Amino acid sequence: MKIKDIISVLEEMAPLAYAEDFDNVGLLVGDPETESTGVLVCHDALENVIEEAKTKNCNLIVCFHPILFSGIKKITGKNYVERAILKAIKNDIAIYAVHTALDNHSQGVNKIFSNALGLVNTKILVPKQQFLQKLVTYTIPDNSEKVRNAMFEAGAGTIGNYDNCSFNSEGFFTFKGNEKSNPVIGEKGKLHTGTEIKIEVIFEKHLQSRILKALFANHIYEEVAYEIYDLQNPHQNIGLGMIGELENEMDEKEFLLYVKDIMIARGIRHSSFTGKKIKKVAVLGGSGSFAIKNAIQAGADAYLTADLKYHQFYEAENKLLLADIGHFESERYTKNYIVDYLRKKILNFAIILSEENTNPVKYL
Repeated sequence: MKIKDIISVLEEMAPLAYAEDFDNVGLLVGDPETESTGVLVCHDALENVIEEAKTKNCNLIVCFHPILFSGIKKITGKNYVERAILKAIKNDIAIYAVHTALDNHSQGVNKIFSNALGLVNTKILVPKQQFLQKLVTYTIPDNSEKVRNAMFEAGAGTIGNYDNCSFNSEGFFTFKGNEKSNPVIGEKGKLHTGTEIKIEVIFEKHLQSRILKALFANHIYEEVAYEIYDLQNPHQNIGLGMIGELENEMDEKEFLLYVKDIMIARGIRHSSFTGKKIKKVAVLGGSGSFAIKNAIQAGADAYLTADLKYHQFYEAENKLLLADIGHFESERYTKNYIVDYLRKKILNFAIILSEENTNPVKYL
């Protein structure tokens, strides 16, 4: 099995189109055409993890955080990033990162976080914006079902828990082809009129080229009329963070002790207790200060995230319990999910969970 074949499975799990614009996901080091000897899954692809991969005969490392995040101009081994990259290249070990591609997935980082805590009735906390488009096209009634079904198969027409969604209306069309035209219906040089079906479908924007290819391949006309619009609608099934409910409400201190135990957090920093019971809980793995207002607006009793600064604890405004459980801790079970996913999709192949602890934060 080549590395590119494993990448195809990883992109089914976490499509790169889901990643944030600032992120650096995908294959960071290595040749996708190389035959893979095994996969080591980790949180951070540090030097010790590269050595672990070498020892365990894995020439592909799948990491959550990208070791190459911002641009570098030299690789001289002067810092931990450059040393890891050098070591990977010297040992022909490829590195692939998922990061926010999995953060934004409805079954990704924050679903994993929610499941660990036993949250039910979960939904996305911060739905992804400017990710949906609408295509409008026109064809004769006899061709409409073929065109519609082809676009569905290409990924168009999915809205939340529903697929094969479209709106169809009937109208009156006119056209006249010039001397270079080759009309399927009517004659060149003559005005033709008739009935058309207007088909409207919504799709995720990264699917645009695939859907257009399906449209052109199945449309009867020589010239296909179509329009594409960017939509302001948020994507309810893709985005950062998640909010759900505990099966049974808890006192605030009881809740934090529960979180500490489940997420194996050595210490939790939190805002003042509000005096309310905790039932509705928002989570966002990693740095999530930007979503405090989203958690409040969603009616959360508590918001769990990481990397909060001093003044950001004031933003709780006594409306919810705000807790920083640690960056690594909030994403703790992500690598386990990746391993389980790959093992289900790729049978009889070495998929190994890293034993290295790459959390840079230590506690007394």
